[in-house]
Amino acid sequence: MSCPRLLFGAIVALGCAVPAAAGDGACARCLELAGDARGEQPLRIEIESGLQFSRLALAGQEDGAAEIDPRTGAKRVVNMIDLGGMSYQARATVRGQPLRAVRIELPARVLLRSPGGAEAVLTDFVTDLPPAAMLDANGLLTFNFGARISSRAASSGDFRGRIEIHVDYF
Repeated sequence: MSCPRLLFGAIVALGCAVPAAAGDGACARCLELAGDARGEQPLRIEIESGLQFSRLALAGQEDGAAEIDPRTGAKRVVNMIDLGGMSYQARATVRGQPLRAVRIELPARVLLRSPGGAEAVLTDFVTDLPPAAMLDANGLLTFNFGARISSRAASSGDFRGRIEIHVDYF
């Protein structure tokens, strides 16, 4: 049995994107898409909590991975040791025209970097959204999402990155 070789931690800072550019006053945690000429309410997405993998250590010489389940927030590790701490799924709320269908797209891959230059990759994004996502009667839709983080070159660090979430009326 080998000892944990390197510490591997990740906190993922979330960014969101919409098909149109946000105004100058937009923050990194919420962006708004202007409504159209038909009087639609603009779409707005707000990140309520980021994706948190907590503290992990590689179990050997090989790279490892961890996944966060979007429904439960449970973490599953492969070739890693969970060193404890809080890990949880990300949560976002979309606001817009009541009872409108929306399309929410998460990226296929996000590169994360540590302050020291090490890299990790987020892939396999999953949500708890139904197959046909729709804003409720109040114009709200809240959803959770998780992903898989994989180490690269068995490197360690406090990894951060931006996850672009695209939201549009369907």
